[in-house]
Amino acid sequence: MEYHNAVLLKETVDGLNIKPDGVYVDVTFGGGGHSREILSRLGAEGKLYAFDQDKDALANTIDDDRFVLINENFRYIKRFLRFYGVKEVDGVLADFGVSSHQFDVAERGFSTRFEAKLDMRMNQDNKLSAYEIINDYEEEQLRDVLSKYGELRQAPAMARVIVSERKSAPIETSEQLKTVLKKFLNHRKENKVLAQIYQAIRIEVNQEIEVLKELLLQMPEILKKGGRLSFISYHSLEDRLVKRFIRNGMFEGEPERDVFGNFEVPLKKVGGLIVPKESEIKMNNRARSAKLRIAEKI
Repeated sequence: MEYHNAVLLKETVDGLNIKPDGVYVDVTFGGGGHSREILSRLGAEGKLYAFDQDKDALANTIDDDRFVLINENFRYIKRFLRFYGVKEVDGVLADFGVSSHQFDVAERGFSTRFEAKLDMRMNQDNKLSAYEIINDYEEEQLRDVLSKYGELRQAPAMARVIVSERKSAPIETSEQLKTVLKKFLNHRKENKVLAQIYQAIRIEVNQEIEVLKELLLQMPEILKKGGRLSFISYHSLEDRLVKRFIRNGMFEGEPERDVFGNFEVPLKKVGGLIVPKESEIKMNNRARSAKLRIAEKI
């Protein structure tokens, strides 16, 4: 079983406009596909730092003097690069999707296909798992998670049912959760609704939206002038944040304009939105929702 098929491999690395002697960061190492492609384009003086908070990914480390794998969350990118004496880099790559490995190992609890304990932690040392969210969150908190991160119209009713059902016994597994929510799983839309429920819980468990915001806010400081970011998102919540930050340098509102109506932003977009070709989706169905955006530090 392959650990992970790197999505938009050539396009994402092309977007970094690799300099042979440059310093690059792959913040979502996973199976190492993107990292290996970056290393193949670097010369002897180049350097690549990679981040992955999942201990399973450490088994894929690359034996190369130009490569360093950091077993940490990429929200701490600036702190750990400073630890290695790096203040600025030439490019940062991110592939925000859950890895194929995480989906395919049943006990990790990421997939709707398997019976497994409610988990979904990308960092297995984290205290918060899907179990705590389903069994300990107040009804209002549950409703907000399902509504905001799953974009589920029936979030209030779902939260009510979960809170009611867990009073008699904890909801411990994916099958128990499906049973509790079965009245919301219309046969025609069951997989779609389950995917939205799982997405919402996973985002909350791993604080994915907050972590992405923290990463984006560090980009103007970490990237050299002319340095690139090349980011792949898989759902609209992430893609909207990336798009808005590239355009406005902020997540909400509009930047202040001068008397001529102009405003300054730290990044400029490079090209348009890139999505996988049909041939790639045929080979790797998980690529179907991928959206790649590239930007350059002004």
